[in-house]
Amino acid sequence: MASDVEQFDYVIVGAGAAGCVLANRLSEDASVTVCVLESGPPDRNPFIHIPAGFIKTLFDPGVTWQFKTEPTQNTGGRAIATTQGRTLGGSSSINGLIYNRGQPDDLNGWAQRGNRGWGYADMLPYFLRTERRIGFGEAGIRGREGKLPVTDMDWFHPLSEAFIASAIAAGIPRNPDYNSGDQAGVGYYQRLIEKGRRVSAARAFLKPVMDRRNLEVRTHARAEAVLLEGKRAVGIRYRHDVDRGAAPRVVRARREVILSAGTVNTARLLQVSGIGPAELLGEIGVPVLHELPGVGANFRDHYAVRFVMRAKPGVKSLNELSRGLNLGAQIARWALRKPSILATSPSHVHVFWNGANDPKAPPDVQCVFTPGSYAEGKVYVLDDYPGVTAGAWQHRPQSHGHVKARSADVFVDPSINPNYLSDPLDWPVLLGGMKLIRGLLHRPEIGAYLDGESLPGDAVQGEDELRDYARRNGSTTYHLIGTAKMGPASDPMAVVDDTLCVHGLAGLRVADASIMPAMVSANTYATTLAIAEKAADMVRGRAPASMAA
Repeated sequence: MASDVEQFDYVIVGAGAAGCVLANRLSEDASVTVCVLESGPPDRNPFIHIPAGFIKTLFDPGVTWQFKTEPTQNTGGRAIATTQGRTLGGSSSINGLIYNRGQPDDLNGWAQRGNRGWGYADMLPYFLRTERRIGFGEAGIRGREGKLPVTDMDWFHPLSEAFIASAIAAGIPRNPDYNSGDQAGVGYYQRLIEKGRRVSAARAFLKPVMDRRNLEVRTHARAEAVLLEGKRAVGIRYRHDVDRGAAPRVVRARREVILSAGTVNTARLLQVSGIGPAELLGEIGVPVLHELPGVGANFRDHYAVRFVMRAKPGVKSLNELSRGLNLGAQIARWALRKPSILATSPSHVHVFWNGANDPKAPPDVQCVFTPGSYAEGKVYVLDDYPGVTAGAWQHRPQSHGHVKARSADVFVDPSINPNYLSDPLDWPVLLGGMKLIRGLLHRPEIGAYLDGESLPGDAVQGEDELRDYARRNGSTTYHLIGTAKMGPASDPMAVVDDTLCVHGLAGLRVADASIMPAMVSANTYATTLAIAEKAADMVRGRAPASMAA
């Protein structure tokens, strides 16, 4: 297949969630050739495959992009680490293992913005195609034949049960399936864990087809530019990721180039390729080949604020279970494929509810609970003392910011600014979520196990104090979206149309979380997989999936 100028029918940039799905679906057609360029290494790091190992990979630059946001007033002048996966599977190889579709009106809102075929009824077949639900789920709503196993929690802790009891006593119903289209309620998260191992997009979609003769996956291949001939994308220039001195290489696409590099890297790659806002391109010294002011704009993320409670003497939380002989026992259970803390997601219990505590209104906040206490200022690092942690974030933040390349050199990190809490409409919802989660932690159902609040502490009570605490202690949920927004040509900030083709260019599509025009009421992974499934159908010219398919 090699030649002086290598050619494939399709060139996919990025082997993250979307890229793995696309590689699988497009290479089903033996008459076409597919090349996938992944900047990171193969997913051989053993901590990728142990669910609890995410805390090791999250801080490992060998398998992650160690991005940070710009410091802002609403983050107390802090730069916030917003790590993304950089290996086969992308962020699905390092994330919190949660499967969450969100609410039907998320997608209906996309369609109402002029994106034909993107409503909930249109997208449900793609969710069904993706998942293999193991456990309770209504036929026609949950998939049973897909490649991605979605399982239920099998390791339970009395603190989690007590927290659920607190929510139920507060009037929040137990929900047996928050992915049914009716999200409101409390219960255990559904996870992407099977037989004690993480199931990433690479494991579910890419690894089973790596031996296809028409598919080539290249790791350590950092894309430097989308190559244009006039107004048509014809290929990718890339360089060996761990050797900046290596000569660049070119791979051409006979049919299409598909960008699935993730919300930050897709925007940055378009910009350094001369596709984006003219003013920014001028600042970084890149000739304007195709002006699109929306590239890098509309950037959004969920901003989470957490509360930490101490446990009473004698109450064992994850803190003790993760150390010494207790940890040894858990490792032994995991090795025997028995339920253990090593095979759990970091967030155990969910609450989807309305921050104004209006049971008739749809949920506008997501709350998470873990039977372990995290250290102040250290995301997912367990503290020295036993306790519990609960956090809350707004489902659909209005605040939005940007991703901007700082240089034409893709080895220079871009400027990343979600502008957290800059829209005044976001504050009442977040404060409502904070009050909700705090109220649940102080109820008697769980109070029998707890011995006071360590974060933010009893002294923080009024709204001004809660705002200050949110600014100083809130953090990312790693749910980055929106920098290549989908929308009609009448929207001057839209980057792709409803077929995911870049406005004004031929042969170039974007298929990842960057195309989301607005945030979903969920962790973003499940929706990204569905986007990729739909994109594969559109690339192949197949009719949209239907419930009868």
